[in-house]
Amino acid sequence: MDDTQRSPLLSIKASLEPDYAPVKTFQEGMSVCWKESVKLWKVAAPVAFAALFQYLIQSITTIFIGHLGDLELSAISLAHNVINAIAVGFLRGMAYALGTLCGQAYGAGQIDSLGIYMQRSCIILTIACFLLLSLYIFATPFLKILGQQESLAEFAGNYSLLIIPQMFSFAINLPTQKFLQAQSKVGVITWISFVALVTHTGLLYLFISVLGWGVNGAAVAYNITYWEVAVGQFVYVAFLCKEGWNGFSWLAFKDIWDFAKLSLASCMMFCLEMWYTMSMNIFAGQLENAVIALGSFSICLNFQSWEIMILVGVSTAISIRVSNELGMGHPRAAKYSICVAVLLSLVVGLVSMTSIFLSRDYIANVFTDSKVMQQAVAHLAYFLGAAMLLNSVAEVLTGNF
Repeated sequence: MDDTQRSPLLSIKASLEPDYAPVKTFQEGMSVCWKESVKLWKVAAPVAFAALFQYLIQSITTIFIGHLGDLELSAISLAHNVINAIAVGFLRGMAYALGTLCGQAYGAGQIDSLGIYMQRSCIILTIACFLLLSLYIFATPFLKILGQQESLAEFAGNYSLLIIPQMFSFAINLPTQKFLQAQSKVGVITWISFVALVTHTGLLYLFISVLGWGVNGAAVAYNITYWEVAVGQFVYVAFLCKEGWNGFSWLAFKDIWDFAKLSLASCMMFCLEMWYTMSMNIFAGQLENAVIALGSFSICLNFQSWEIMILVGVSTAISIRVSNELGMGHPRAAKYSICVAVLLSLVVGLVSMTSIFLSRDYIANVFTDSKVMQQAVAHLAYFLGAAMLLNSVAEVLTGNF
């Protein structure tokens, strides 16, 4: 079948609701800015909290392990920020195509398509997980090839093997998340993530502080928590969501290759951005004092990622707003939404930078008891603050489109 005979993945239909009128005065611009800010934060705030709660699962794992020793902190950070970042970054990038399609389908009133798209994405991401499995299995030699210190590579490689189940949870987690986000049902994601974070903290305390399982206990808690999020979201979609889900369907396999190509194209931009951060971890691991360099960089990366999670909320909100407005035939509303999102992201960057500058001598204390590591983080704080400001707008404009 040639391209002219194929049916489009989504057809757009115009809405009866009017688009914004052109902005001609400053007062009109402020009015539009206020209206769009309210609309964006209604979606962005719960999405940001959900993203922050889910990232804090990794951060709290790093905090517990960081107090076991510098080697443990650096090695686990290497596993999270290199091995896991490659795989999960690839999966997240592929899932963004689903977010765009679901948002447009919802805006165009094609509610029944959402469940089909979600199932199709689950199938594609599961296949991708099996393809990425070798990355975890051969993590140790892979890290050694990248020039990482032998002790760090072996420690990180062993931990990577233990968190393989966590990777597979994203084949359910991400599609169900995009399904709910497209309908602005982000509150449930936030609550599931919050419960998972509280549970994870309790599991870490039990496995590490009480039972003394150390890093192995952290890996077990990590797997349990991410599967808790995935199962919780799927149960809500399948049994409590009133729109978009009509049960499992063989239609999920229709046009799956076209959907896979769209997913692959979507992931390339996101992966390049995420792998850039990963490369910084690799370079840090090649410095003379690799344990301190990698550990201090990882602590800074955690703080920057907390800011990014807030920006993920803005980015996801603008992605939903734009796709919904385009689905309803409102190009001007989509354009104004982007302008407001850029302004909001700049404000977030300025606040984050100022906070880091003011607390630079104390921010590492939560992650480590090592004075050397704390001093190293304090020296990096000015670069961290500047990076937070410079990356703020870029994250919104590139993260979810």
